[in-house]
Amino acid sequence: MARILAYTPPALGHVFPLVPGLQELQRRGHDIHVRTAPDAVAHLRAAGLSADAVDERILEVEVADFRAANDAERLRSGQRDLVERGRFDGPDFDRAIERFRPDVLLVDCMAYGAQVRAQVSGLPWAMTLPSLLPLRERGIPPYGLGLAPRTGVTGAVRDALIWPVVVKMFGKAMLPGINELRRAAGLPVLASPLDLYDQPDAVICMTGVPLEYHRSQLPASVQMVGFQPWDPPAAAPDFIDEPGEPWILVTCSTEYQGDESLARTAVEALRDQPFRVLLTLADAYEKADLPDAPNITKVKFVPHGPIMDKLAAVVTHAGMGIVGKATRAGVPIVAVPFGRDQPEIARRITEAGVGVSIPAKKLTAAKLREAVHGAVAMRPRAQAVARDLEQTDPARACADAVGVLVSSPDTAR
Repeated sequence: MARILAYTPPALGHVFPLVPGLQELQRRGHDIHVRTAPDAVAHLRAAGLSADAVDERILEVEVADFRAANDAERLRSGQRDLVERGRFDGPDFDRAIERFRPDVLLVDCMAYGAQVRAQVSGLPWAMTLPSLLPLRERGIPPYGLGLAPRTGVTGAVRDALIWPVVVKMFGKAMLPGINELRRAAGLPVLASPLDLYDQPDAVICMTGVPLEYHRSQLPASVQMVGFQPWDPPAAAPDFIDEPGEPWILVTCSTEYQGDESLARTAVEALRDQPFRVLLTLADAYEKADLPDAPNITKVKFVPHGPIMDKLAAVVTHAGMGIVGKATRAGVPIVAVPFGRDQPEIARRITEAGVGVSIPAKKLTAAKLREAVHGAVAMRPRAQAVARDLEQTDPARACADAVGVLVSSPDTAR
């Protein structure tokens, strides 16, 4: 049996999707330790996993891409902040390796410094990706723009023209900082941001059909295991079971991105509609100045898992966590992407037929009201997709993917 060290940035949306797979590995007899967000540690320990917090200096580096004036600056800003965090998460990961003495390493896709140290360590390691796979493949639209797939000659020409532009754009934002970290560690520099996915022994992507396009040309090292829903155990709030109109959940990002405008628009759009609305505002709770309405309930946080079967629809910024949970529960979605990976996730929602999408820049109360009614009507399709997903076992698939590294000759100590 192996000792497995998992490392994530201080973001709940990057550690919670790992939990079912880690628990399955532990059930198989492996020794698991997680280095992650401080506010996740108690939850992971309660779930039976050994866990400690990352270096507090990582948290002091704010990911402030939401302040950017445009999409290009948002990308550059976010990557600068992640690289700055990497200056701390690399040494932090070294300390975790020294303390835990692992046989296998799991490193999140956003922990750039830890990825470098994993590669230097010589241990078998996997990159964990709790979102969509940005790798190029025939028929897959260029990543980051939320483009719809397009077949035939026009689609092939469009993709051939735009993919290099997208790769160059991400490269300009990512590579200077990442290559600085690599040079300092004695590693060769990368020529393309897509080269990041060639560095680990495995890439474990925690999504799959239908929230990812069908892929047939992936390297053997890339495993798409499916979304693993997990919330800390909690009961649904009492008010959710009270008789009344159907519930609509409106949720802002757990990693603050300035999306409280979604909550404000939702109040305006739905305050006179035949729904009860639950707003979960996360870090926007103190910043969102929202009007009151009889059918609106405002909270900072409610665990999503226990309330999914009470919802008629979910209105969301299109974070993978809430989207994955809603899709597996058969709840239709209204996606309002603001940035980051959200335009791509929103596109997957519409392509899968489990919801509708409105870009944040085009959001109005009238459009949101229409979208909510449209999404509610898509429930039969959403439930059909959920029934298909019931036949999958992402936790087992994740553990199997890690198990390949465990059985590698390199794990012999």
